[in-house]
Amino acid sequence: MIFKAAQVESYCKKPDMNIKAVLVYGPNEGLAAEYARKFALSVVADLNDPFCAVDMSWDEVKRDVGRLVGEYNAQSLLAGRRVILLRDADNDLTKVLQSFIEESKSDTLLVVNGGATLNNRSSLVNYFNTEKFLAAAACYEDRDEGVATSARQMLTENQITYTREAFELLCSRLSNDRKSNINEIDKLVTYVGSKKHFDIEDVRKTVFDASVSAADDLGFYVFSGLKIKALNALKNLLNEGVEEVQIVRALSRHANMLLEGKALTEDGINAGEAIKKVLSKRLFYRYDMGERQISAWSKDRLFDAMSLLYKAERDCKTTNYPSVEIVNYLVLTLTAAGAKLLHR
Repeated sequence: MIFKAAQVESYCKKPDMNIKAVLVYGPNEGLAAEYARKFALSVVADLNDPFCAVDMSWDEVKRDVGRLVGEYNAQSLLAGRRVILLRDADNDLTKVLQSFIEESKSDTLLVVNGGATLNNRSSLVNYFNTEKFLAAAACYEDRDEGVATSARQMLTENQITYTREAFELLCSRLSNDRKSNINEIDKLVTYVGSKKHFDIEDVRKTVFDASVSAADDLGFYVFSGLKIKALNALKNLLNEGVEEVQIVRALSRHANMLLEGKALTEDGINAGEAIKKVLSKRLFYRYDMGERQISAWSKDRLFDAMSLLYKAERDCKTTNYPSVEIVNYLVLTLTAAGAKLLHR
């Protein structure tokens, strides 16, 4: 079954024992990690407890699938419920789970993190979406409301107070990447220390202004087919020391934004209104360009673009081929597609 954000929160407060495994996936790795942790803590109070919590990587499991089956069916020595956290899973996990999990009598919860390599067309995602004893939560970029909500929650957990103006400035400087935002808020919390309160000057001194990032420009240039501008934006990002994987993720966020806008147009909303709903208000000057992109890029072409982006990120992480060359080829390929769609 498919879990939306509200269902994730509801499940974590009162776990459904009929759910044998949950999958988190998508480009917002910070949110995926947060969801995985929440799911795990709904089962055990201490994730470092070796009797009740097991952390495994899919690379390990691939070499010995029996280990996952054995851990899932094992009983806790203390007779409590157990949880398994499985990191970096891919579609090869589908057949493994189909071979044993439905028939298992174990009450262990398997929490699978597939990260950005999975999308809605992945066999593993489809398996979790369609089975009643499984659940999947997609983790896409935060919108403005989500950024404010998650920031407020983190500050409350750390018992930090703030002025209204300071909080507004903080949110304006955060991005749609939950992982990045967590790092920035952690810096702010550490900076204010025992004072437990921050004002505008504290935010200015500690929080990076993600709103001025050239990554936004790159996404608009690439999907509009503007080759020279796209290559210049890419060069600027690399010169600033931005990692290649972060550049790929920025393009993935842009593609996801267009997919969300495309979905709204299928519900009868015109592209001009759709872009205003899915694009941050701080980028109001990109509304026209975004509207044209939503109109020109079909859903299938956007899914194809997402596949290229996921492959590029995987190649950057797992191959010896220079990451710069991988990203440069990716930008040229997507820009050429954008040029055909918008300038034909």
